[in-house]
Amino acid sequence: MSLTHALIAEMKQEASSTKKMLAQIPTDKMNWTPHPKSMEMKKLATHIAGLASWPGIVAKTSELDLATMSPAPEINTATDLVQYLEQNVQSSIEALFQASDESLNENWVLKKGDHIILEMPRKVAIRSMSLNHLYHHRAQLGVYLRLLDVPIPGMYGPSADDLAH
Repeated sequence: MSLTHALIAEMKQEASSTKKMLAQIPTDKMNWTPHPKSMEMKKLATHIAGLASWPGIVAKTSELDLATMSPAPEINTATDLVQYLEQNVQSSIEALFQASDESLNENWVLKKGDHIILEMPRKVAIRSMSLNHLYHHRAQLGVYLRLLDVPIPGMYGPSADDLAH
């Protein structure tokens, strides 16, 4: 299996789990935060859904300048979040289908204006700055939901909430 096909398979699998998590967010808790230093739930969830676009961005560009990124669409409900995630997953899958394994060895740059944040091969950026980053924040969202006593869906098998039923 080529690297691009492996990444696509992983994205499809993980998108299903991420959708389940985003769908659990109560609309009336979008502005909730567990701590003053933490992101509000809506911002965190929008970031998660937005990160699904990063594998595609990395695959088809040589750099991403955070200073010129377009803002996320208006998000008001869990349905909005799931739709935003699905759109971003689809665009990333389409970009990865067009990428070659060789192109994923080329360097990619993340910067903000003139400040270079990182430079690494595309395949590493897709794995670390895109997918692992998304999974990290998805787990963080799970903590938010747990603190609100919202049932947590299973990601890699049943959750304690799934087993309680």
